[in-house]
Amino acid sequence: MADIWSLISIGFAFFFVAVSPGPATISNATIAMRKGRKVSLVYGAGLSMGLLLWGVVAASGFGVILQGSVYLLMLLKIIGGIYLLWLAYLSFKSSFNSKVTILQSEAKETSYFKWFMRGFILNSSNPKTIIAWMVALSVGMGASSDVFFLISAVFVCMLVGFLVNALYSVLFSLDGVMNAYQKIGHWVDRFASGMFTLSGLGLLWSAFSRNSA
Repeated sequence: MADIWSLISIGFAFFFVAVSPGPATISNATIAMRKGRKVSLVYGAGLSMGLLLWGVVAASGFGVILQGSVYLLMLLKIIGGIYLLWLAYLSFKSSFNSKVTILQSEAKETSYFKWFMRGFILNSSNPKTIIAWMVALSVGMGASSDVFFLISAVFVCMLVGFLVNALYSVLFSLDGVMNAYQKIGHWVDRFASGMFTLSGLGLLWSAFSRNSA
């Protein structure tokens, strides 16, 4: 019974981490408003798989090694920072597209694999995600926790991650929300661009800060 409550605690902790605004959730919401539910669900699945990747890393104990490996962590942060800045550029560029251009681009979009990989790359290229995993896992884990409990905890967090991303996809692809995006989409894209820029620069800053040296 204690293990069940511990898993619930881990699940809730991970939910609050996953649902909080960040590059992943903001990009998923923007894509849902711009491209619709199907594309956003595929993109969200990619985000969830990228999130799961870091969960496996954290649970395997490699996360502690990664946190102590200065140059490997620095490289991952640089890659993640550059990718976020690239997303910032794409969002800023799309903010100047007309409504007709956006609808035309939607009609031409056929590659779901591309959207899945975009989501996967976004979350898998951000090593800060591993900190969220370690925090969530530490909430319900104790000295007596065994391997089965650890696997169960990762499975619970994986389900929570998929649920959160699917929730963003469904809510922000509602007709009313998408119609509103058609009117103020340029401001939404510029806000997303600003968030990506701040996150990317923050990741690059942490890569070259004295604490990482």
